[in-house]
Amino acid sequence: MADSGKAEIVDLSHVIEHGMVTFGDLPGPHICDYWTREASAEKYDDGSSFQIGRIDMVANTGTYLDSPFHRYAEGTDLARLPLESLADLPGVVVRRPFADGLATDAEHFAGLDVRGRAVLVATGWDRHWRTEAYKHDHPYLTAAAAEWLAGQGAALVGIDSYNIDRTELRARPVHTILLGAEIPICEHMTNLAALPDVGFRLSAVPPKIAGMGTFAVRAFAVLGRAAQG
Repeated sequence: MADSGKAEIVDLSHVIEHGMVTFGDLPGPHICDYWTREASAEKYDDGSSFQIGRIDMVANTGTYLDSPFHRYAEGTDLARLPLESLADLPGVVVRRPFADGLATDAEHFAGLDVRGRAVLVATGWDRHWRTEAYKHDHPYLTAAAAEWLAGQGAALVGIDSYNIDRTELRARPVHTILLGAEIPICEHMTNLAALPDVGFRLSAVPPKIAGMGTFAVRAFAVLGRAAQG
């Protein structure tokens, strides 16, 4: 009999693969062996062999998290983000199918308690991941939505779209407002449709890197008994 008390874990991140392009004209990652199994086998007498990989990639690759340093020179970088702002956060999903409109405005959060919560905007745009359509006419948040979320004390804001801002414009008000309020942003999320509206806990933790404002994360949500409270 299955353990009914076991928590369910939902993966919310895209796979990072060699050469894939995530954003604009930023280069895709170069993934290769630094130490091959064949070369390492020569160092051991018991048949052991190991692979040590090497990756060269820009920080904005795959599903990634922005810290305030991404937008502000004096902002908090990845190394100084408190784990409490990234891990085991109670979450809430706002469902805004892109077919109903690309802009998510303040009115779409009305009545929600977002204080101290990870707010995830599920648009379904991730179905276009790694296609030309993904980066054009994508869903986004408005400045008014960002102001509302910051004012209501959201802990983290995520979206399953190409950017949380409208990239057709030469301005980034949502990044400016949220990161200015010390609210991390997680972009290029996926599988948000698998989450309930509430009753889960989100983690989206990047490596502890000094002097960088953005990096890829393995974002996931925990559902079930362990998610309560």
